[in-house]
Amino acid sequence: MSDSTEIGVVRHGETDWNTEGVLQGWIDVPLNARGRQQAHEMAGRFRAADCSRVYSSPLVRALETAEIVAAQLHLPPPICDDGLKERNFGVIQGIPKVELAELDPQLARQIVTRNPAAVFAQGESMDEFATRIVEAVMRIAGRSPGERVLLITHGWVMDVLTRHASHLPRSTILHMKRRNGECLWLEATPHSIRPLRIAGA
Repeated sequence: MSDSTEIGVVRHGETDWNTEGVLQGWIDVPLNARGRQQAHEMAGRFRAADCSRVYSSPLVRALETAEIVAAQLHLPPPICDDGLKERNFGVIQGIPKVELAELDPQLARQIVTRNPAAVFAQGESMDEFATRIVEAVMRIAGRSPGERVLLITHGWVMDVLTRHASHLPRSTILHMKRRNGECLWLEATPHSIRPLRIAGA
């Protein structure tokens, strides 16, 4: 059996703040009806993947998604890991992007383009955030060697992992945004993370 872990990293289901363009960060925002439906659809897509467990960010939008997926796949309740939380956006959490565009146009542009260079007052730096995420995924790999697991998390988290697995600098702008429910497959060990293709998953 391989010591590596196959990890499907999935963005949580939709919230009202997603549709309204409000910055969530560490603020707890529940799924909306569409988000719950997306979680059920995710479970359907992963039914054939033969996953053994589900890990989750503790933020409610991720955890609610993970609970629905785990229940539908007849897996144990999700295991929360604080390391999987979204980036802390500091004082601008809870502010609509259209309002931020008037208050700080440059920062608003950086957020829309998902520019890692964005600086968030009283929030996390990109290096703090990226290190936290990478360490969390490697820690999970160490807990589940030889398994295939799902990890329910957030959009900026997926950006960090996309860069890291592709050996791109942390400062790279990806010119993409993961959709709610979109999945990124990785192969991880306690020391490395690389991209993985899963046929049919």
